[in-house]
Amino acid sequence: MTLSTTGAAVVTEHRELILGLMSAPKRLATKWLYDARGSALYTTIAQQPEYYIDDAEREIITRHGAAIAARTRSRTLVDLGAGSGRKTRLLLDALRAEGSLDRYVPVDVSDAALQDVARALRADYPDLDVRPRAADFVSPLGLGAQDTPALFTFFGATYGNFRSAERRRFLAALRAQLRPGDRLLLGTDLVKDEATLRAAYDDRAGVTAAFVKNGLTVLNRELGANFRLHDFDHDVTWNPHLARIENALRARRSHTVTFASLDRLVHFAAGERLHVGISVKFREDGVRSELVAAGLRLEQWWTDSAGRYAVSLVSAA
Repeated sequence: MTLSTTGAAVVTEHRELILGLMSAPKRLATKWLYDARGSALYTTIAQQPEYYIDDAEREIITRHGAAIAARTRSRTLVDLGAGSGRKTRLLLDALRAEGSLDRYVPVDVSDAALQDVARALRADYPDLDVRPRAADFVSPLGLGAQDTPALFTFFGATYGNFRSAERRRFLAALRAQLRPGDRLLLGTDLVKDEATLRAAYDDRAGVTAAFVKNGLTVLNRELGANFRLHDFDHDVTWNPHLARIENALRARRSHTVTFASLDRLVHFAAGERLHVGISVKFREDGVRSELVAAGLRLEQWWTDSAGRYAVSLVSAA
């Protein structure tokens, strides 16, 4: 995991962690899941047969990539949460065919994953200026006039991992970086039947469970915690009232975890849940409303042929 480098930021990060673990219900921010192994597991999740999002997204970009490239004529592609960068290649190829693309800026919290992506892309696109940035999604990127127009992408289901206040902050921070001519491609998973949703987040191979439990491994390594992974079961529920999947770990027994680096004890009762993330599902009118509230405009809305997932082309209002 890539932690903040300043002392004050680290103290704040640790305080937020402890507050989450002491709250009711207990919460663990999803950023703690993403070390090099966590990033690799997240990429593997997208390859599971139950996980439709990657296929749906690639279908949309395959069908509309040329139109996106012609409409945006972007010189810079900024890939927020780049991950493996597999589907981004579709956009890279479309923008290169349009003759506009100069540089690619993959942004991710995992520096190790970024370097892997950068090496692969530099080998396959030797004339492309690849500038990886290890940062969170709302950090100012310092793009200059030479980078305009820029196309920001925020793919996958990550937007739905934010709670409503976090989504507002994300859009506000992004809006502050958008200049005339810049665009955003925003991916949003759509509301659908519960069985399909639950299967996507609780795959039979157990990859998602391993990804979620990896957060405990990161805490053991980074903060001297003594979590035992077999003390927890992966627990996925669908909340229809809030239209979201809720990912959690459920304690198998009553026990106490020690955080040696923080001089803290955290007690878990038998059956108690540790919430490690949500995945909100959307409808078009809801996405449009959130964009408008942030001073953004929905220019185009595309879905895959099955209507499972949407990609929106967004500009400053």
